[in-house]
Amino acid sequence: MLEADRDTGPSIVWFRDDLRLADHPALHHAVTRGAPVIAVYVLDEQSPDIRPIGRASRWWLNSSLLSLTASLEALGVPLILRRGPAEEIITDLAASTNAAAVYWNRRYGLAERTVDAAIKTALRDAGRDAHSFAGTLLFEPWTISTGQGNPYSVFTPFWRACNAAALPRNPFPAPSSLDAWSGDLPTDTLADWQLEPRSHDWADGLRAAWQPGEAHAHARLHDFLTESLGTYAEQRDLPAEKVTSRLSPHLRWGEISPYQVWHATREATAGVTSPGATRFLTEIGWREFSYHVLFHAPQLATENWKTDFNAFPWQPLDTVALEAWQKGRTGFPLVDAGMRELWRTGTMHNRVRMVTASFLTKNLLIDWREGERWFWDTLVDADPASNPASWQWVAGSGADASPYFRVFNPQLQFAKFDPKEAYVRANIAEWGTDAYPEPIVDLGETRRAALAAYEYVKGARAPVGSASPTVTG
Repeated sequence: MLEADRDTGPSIVWFRDDLRLADHPALHHAVTRGAPVIAVYVLDEQSPDIRPIGRASRWWLNSSLLSLTASLEALGVPLILRRGPAEEIITDLAASTNAAAVYWNRRYGLAERTVDAAIKTALRDAGRDAHSFAGTLLFEPWTISTGQGNPYSVFTPFWRACNAAALPRNPFPAPSSLDAWSGDLPTDTLADWQLEPRSHDWADGLRAAWQPGEAHAHARLHDFLTESLGTYAEQRDLPAEKVTSRLSPHLRWGEISPYQVWHATREATAGVTSPGATRFLTEIGWREFSYHVLFHAPQLATENWKTDFNAFPWQPLDTVALEAWQKGRTGFPLVDAGMRELWRTGTMHNRVRMVTASFLTKNLLIDWREGERWFWDTLVDADPASNPASWQWVAGSGADASPYFRVFNPQLQFAKFDPKEAYVRANIAEWGTDAYPEPIVDLGETRRAALAAYEYVKGARAPVGSASPTVTG
């Protein structure tokens, strides 16, 4: 690259899990640099160990990219879409446009970090500025450690350390204008990618439940802070009450940043004591903790975080029981309501997520990885850190995991958290009729089987011969 080109060449902004204009550090840096901007999104399902997103996530991505495209075009910049290995695409794009700089916001999975490191090296070797920024997490994983310099394995001291660290930076403003690169670049279209369902369009429920995009993310945050924050601490575990933020998919796809959420929440409760704000920001903390764990345990979606859990005597996969769980036909109303809500809307209330996960892993003794894969495919907020970390938490194999002896009783959870049956009735059309299925397992028997299996892992005694649950339907 010529010396003059290093100063005048365009800046490529590589969008990833940050589909927004405001508080986008990479974009902000490109604007500050002053050169023309090229915006690109790469659908990379080919680089080694990159995990392809699930069907619900593909639907959300399609809608979010449409929104981002419109926002960029309003500023005069097209969004270039490319599909394939990111290293090849980004380095070729930089060479063909004689770009002086390439900027992006960091990712934290090992496969993604490996790809990014290779791209950064290749770009710098070619004489280009390549720089990554913190835009996804408030506290990057290597910045928070124990007094011994180790990663945290328990949430409470981790979050205490985060709160004792420097306050998260203020969000960057959205650019009011952009200088577009004048060249002509080929681009895919979203129709080429066929991200939306084709044969059987089950996404009608997703469309009815969600409005992806940056503007809708901010509207959702505003509504939550003004309408629900005051009762959030008391009612957040009640699935029939509409008090949760519903921001998780917007955060997952980076339509809003945790910095924006953090500061907006603090500003909304300035000068007052707000249990709701404390509880809500603690949930943001759990997202941070999940990425902390993923960074230090990259195989979180496939391997037990606690290695002694490798001895857990999971039963041979019962496909009948698994399908009953997936379709919400277990005969346990809170479980079934949650699974049907998931299929219809691409989400599930957090309390119900814990109940359904406990039922699969402890009442059916089905490996947590089966549940993690189903959620990965059907959640619009399927997050590479939070999804496996949460599944391992419930199963007992993860960091700061739920105690092995904690088996959520779905009937007691139903009575406690949906006492008026409003959530169940909203999600199970045949509830209260003969058409609703009978329970497929006995809760007492399966709880004893689960405890026997956990005792085996602990080495306290050998597993009992009748450890597998009896599925009756």
